[in-house]
Amino acid sequence: MSNDTIFLFLHGVGKGDHDDTWKVDFSAALTRLGYPDLDTVRVIAPKYAHALVGWDDKESLPGVTIKQPPREAAKKNRRDFENRIGAVEFRLGRPDRGTGLVGANAAVGVGLSFVKQAQNYLKNPQIRAQVLNRILSKLPESGRLVIVGHSLGSVIAADLLRRLPVGLEVAGMVTIGSPLANGGFDVDKLREALNEPPTNLGWWVNFWNAPDPVAAHRGVSAVFPWMIDFRINTKAVGRRAHVAAEYLSNEAVAAAIGFALFGSRSKELARIDKGLDIPVDATERIAIVALRYAHLMKMSLIGDQRDRFAGALRQVQAAVVDDIRSRNDFEESEGRGRRGMPYAVARLAFDLSDPDAIVPEPLPSDHLSKDDAVLLLTILAAENVIRPFEITIPKDKWQDAMKDLTAEMGLGSQYGADVFAAAKRAQEKLRSGPGVNWLKWGALGAGAALIIVATGGLALAAAPGLVGAAVITSALATFGPGGMMGGLLAAGTLLTAGGSGIALGLASPGTTAETLEAVVERQLTAVILRQSQNLEQDPSVWRVLVETEIEVRRQYERLDEFSDESSPSLKELKRKIGTIERALKYLRENGLEPHIALDALDETE
Repeated sequence: MSNDTIFLFLHGVGKGDHDDTWKVDFSAALTRLGYPDLDTVRVIAPKYAHALVGWDDKESLPGVTIKQPPREAAKKNRRDFENRIGAVEFRLGRPDRGTGLVGANAAVGVGLSFVKQAQNYLKNPQIRAQVLNRILSKLPESGRLVIVGHSLGSVIAADLLRRLPVGLEVAGMVTIGSPLANGGFDVDKLREALNEPPTNLGWWVNFWNAPDPVAAHRGVSAVFPWMIDFRINTKAVGRRAHVAAEYLSNEAVAAAIGFALFGSRSKELARIDKGLDIPVDATERIAIVALRYAHLMKMSLIGDQRDRFAGALRQVQAAVVDDIRSRNDFEESEGRGRRGMPYAVARLAFDLSDPDAIVPEPLPSDHLSKDDAVLLLTILAAENVIRPFEITIPKDKWQDAMKDLTAEMGLGSQYGADVFAAAKRAQEKLRSGPGVNWLKWGALGAGAALIIVATGGLALAAAPGLVGAAVITSALATFGPGGMMGGLLAAGTLLTAGGSGIALGLASPGTTAETLEAVVERQLTAVILRQSQNLEQDPSVWRVLVETEIEVRRQYERLDEFSDESSPSLKELKRKIGTIERALKYLRENGLEPHIALDALDETE
């Protein structure tokens, strides 16, 4: 990236806030992170402490140059902004937003000089105009700008955004120690004016120090929900926790500003390599097939829906590749051997922070046997492969994408159609009344992880159909239950689990009837799909259903003796029993109930 980027620093009004001592600590933090020194950047740090005391000549408030676009353009601007802010969030890690203080306008602990000068800016239009005009006079008419605002400077930065020359692109804005969450700093109805991100703003991240009294012990995303907050703790206490140098020497803050100024560091880009010529493992195969399925879906969409789906898929794919890399590193740290990134996974990496970076498509999936594909495709058809995003797409489009996927896998397109037909038939057989939605995304994903936790891992006594227990435990530790991979793996675990732990988990009061229905529905889907493909059935399905029925009925009888007849817990248990009964009925009617070996019984008597 060129060094033509301008670094605009808007200072606070505390003692030492408006001198240049912060530069030393900030430059050191940049160097530690591998970024160039601050001396390579043009820094503009206007001095306006005197201008906040009183006004000399009468000046007009600079006009608003950045207008809110029309409705459709505003939607596109918001979506593009979310892509950029998502990339920054992905780079910095999951934000710790903190709990803050109760109340919309938490008190700001400040000194008298801060209060006086802040009130002058907020209440005196002449002083406000003088400060803004002084800052604007230092800026060029065009170029690339990075804004950092500290304390009152963050209020001025937010006020300045819509008044900048139209030729200036704000690549990113970082606010530190900001009092903007306090209603008293809503200068000229700034909250209303910035209800959407301005079109000239790349992204905005606010950092607040936990003990900082001026930040009111909270971030500012409650006021501007389209930006993101990060809580840090510099270990400083009292007023020192508010000092600009404390914030700017923090590596998280320096990383955000460094990224805005210089882009990706070379050592980060080196991580996107060619990978190793090694086979993928079970978890990596699930990831590749799921992403391929999602890309096939994207190809069939048009217009706004395609744009939104592509944006969601972009973030999901970046997260999946990064999570796989983290999982491999985690397993190495646990002494399970060093595993590099297979080429098939490594080639899917890209620089999420670059809005122009092309998202690589997974290669067509390797051939799988019909038997091996049953569980994987049953899960894909029922789960959301762009989780946590949710976009409603007609089932016939998902079915067409599944047909394309199974054709690539050497199974034939009819296999893909049979997957959806099996899912539809399973729902019809389990339906107790009208109004059941087809493909209830999310009913199993989060619930599956809860069952695994509730049983203390007993549900991980998995059959060898998908992924082993040790692999699942390791994977969930890194993927978590909230994303696409965590949901797929947790759901797959429950479909392949054959031990008594799954029955206990499903019968548990902590497992909703909806979650049990989702598990049984997918189990029955796999049974029906095996029927259509003339494949050998999995005997554990009957056993799990019977054991679950026993546990649920026991729970019902225990509660029924003392509870009200209309109690919600009894209603949930009745719903569970009904679902299991209908599944067992289907298995019996289709000759899938285990046969009693009478000959063997005679021999034992």
